[in-house]
Amino acid sequence: MPADTPVISCKNVWKIFGPDPKGFLKSMPAGMTFDEIRAAGYIAGVKDVSIDVHKGEMLVIMGLSGSGKSTLVRCFSRLHDITGGTISVEGQDIMSLAEKDLIELRRSKMGMVFQSFGLLPHRSVLENIAFPLEMRGQDKHTRRERALEVVKLVGLEGREDYFPRELSGGQQQRVGIARSLAIEPDIWFLDEPFSALDPLIRKEMQNEFLRLQKLLNKTIVFITHDFDEALRLADRIAIMKDGAVEQCDTPDRIVQHPATDYVRKFTEDVDKARVVHAGVLALANETGEGTPVDASATVHDMARMLVNDARDMIPVMQNEIIIGAMPRKDALDILLGSET
Repeated sequence: MPADTPVISCKNVWKIFGPDPKGFLKSMPAGMTFDEIRAAGYIAGVKDVSIDVHKGEMLVIMGLSGSGKSTLVRCFSRLHDITGGTISVEGQDIMSLAEKDLIELRRSKMGMVFQSFGLLPHRSVLENIAFPLEMRGQDKHTRRERALEVVKLVGLEGREDYFPRELSGGQQQRVGIARSLAIEPDIWFLDEPFSALDPLIRKEMQNEFLRLQKLLNKTIVFITHDFDEALRLADRIAIMKDGAVEQCDTPDRIVQHPATDYVRKFTEDVDKARVVHAGVLALANETGEGTPVDASATVHDMARMLVNDARDMIPVMQNEIIIGAMPRKDALDILLGSET
């Protein structure tokens, strides 16, 4: 696969539910709204979505209940067959795969954690976690060692021999997360995996995924309805409504430049100073003067410097290279609020 080929490429994808989805899509007038489709007796679970996911990227798909985010991710792994459009994984059209090849793709390339984990009731915590490794044919000792590693990670030490019925809902969710981590897949699909965890464990798991993404350069598609979680985790966020993507961009740009009123509602109460980075504010045709700031620094990180510094243009550095200069006033406007 060429280096610039997206890991997942989704082009003009539709997933319509109803009596004759393909026939309806073929005859459907252009520009038909979600409500008009519903009035015709169909549901547009995914509505003309085009999006690419690149190697090593964490794409967070967010939206309210019924927005289509889970349906879209199920299309990515062909748990749903799409009604129209194309989806390719590592350059291969997954709709053309035979069932055997599709199963092998999921088993070898994909890790999935959905809201319903489907734990095996007659297997212990450790055996549930090791199950996908067993399906790969790994020996018992290797399976056990890896399962014990991720048991520690998700805070289930001491419960290795428990059965699912002996665990709380949150603990069962941790087993599902651990099972996904055990196989170290190239692509992770995660459907609100942390929603039932207590705040401290939830933050630890978020940190773990960020660490793994940096170390292993895996590709992660993460579903959430929590905008703060999306801002914390995402390289890019796709915000969905009525089956369609309203906006897909970096957290910085979504917060600064919401594309629709719907997106703007999510950003209204966000502390922009904790989201916007120097690299986004840098102007490429400017050089500034003096000590540079790192492109990854947030406005909040730079707060004291911004208040005390007298420079109009501050150099911004990325990978030890000056990429431009940041207008100090723009950063102060984000920190303190722009003048009216």
